[in-house]
Amino acid sequence: MFKLDGFERRGRLASAGLACALVFAPMLAAGQGLPQTGAADPPVESAQAPAGQTAPLTLAAQFAGDRKPIRSGLVWRVLSETADGSPPRIVARSSEAEPVFALEPGTYLLHAAYGFASGTKRVTLGAQGLRDQVAISAGGLSLAGSIGDAPIAPAQLSFQVFVPLQGNSEGRLVVGNAKGGELIRLPEGTYHVVSTYGDSNAIQRADVKVESGKVTDATLHHRAARVTLKLVAAAGGEAFAGTAFSVLTPGGDVIREAIGAFPQVILAEGDYVLIARQEGQVHSRDFKVESGLDRDIEVLAR
Repeated sequence: MFKLDGFERRGRLASAGLACALVFAPMLAAGQGLPQTGAADPPVESAQAPAGQTAPLTLAAQFAGDRKPIRSGLVWRVLSETADGSPPRIVARSSEAEPVFALEPGTYLLHAAYGFASGTKRVTLGAQGLRDQVAISAGGLSLAGSIGDAPIAPAQLSFQVFVPLQGNSEGRLVVGNAKGGELIRLPEGTYHVVSTYGDSNAIQRADVKVESGKVTDATLHHRAARVTLKLVAAAGGEAFAGTAFSVLTPGGDVIREAIGAFPQVILAEGDYVLIARQEGQVHSRDFKVESGLDRDIEVLAR
């Protein structure tokens, strides 16, 4: 065990089965939008009241459950309540871990955003000042991919993170294009992760659980390989330039199209048909992709 960013880091997880029982954070269960760190707010002229006596409001955040302090990644917003029933107005904002605001005594709504998770609290600030904390049910998720025991370069992976709903593992998209190794801060709960290796059909899925105050490392194991497509006059010969390639399933569904002398394509394990078009001529061959076996796929021009 070691610590990172206030979290306790957990061991790696392999791909899991689909659809398991869910534990939602309150905002997720309510179907509300999740505030993100760095989201745009209306401009705030000053974090200090323009007139009248002020008092210090000192804030901190902690993980719900183990009460460990959150020391980074926070965005604070302080909103003042109005007597006429109009929406609360942002009067102060900070990205410090423990900000101190000078505000006029009164009632305020505190909002602490931590990535896609958040916590809120209503407080009353007196003339003597106030020190208070906001609890956030949040954890971290770090994603990676591999082919067998060989890790996949993070730049070749993209991840989507969903909140499953009843009967639908991809119920609601939370994170649309996460990168490998990126720390994603999420409300505590169970999520459905979709990993795409390359830009074709090499896709893996897993359900992972995020616990408050901890980082979950999840590695999704792909069964795929990189193939280089070539149109040649003879086996091992020089590839023809400007060739248009189409990779199809045995049933005729198009998986990927590319143009060039030797384009590279990442494909899931399985059987395929390769069609090469060059100067009005069409050539084809069947081929098989085996997981972890990167190789050239040559089509002979006849």
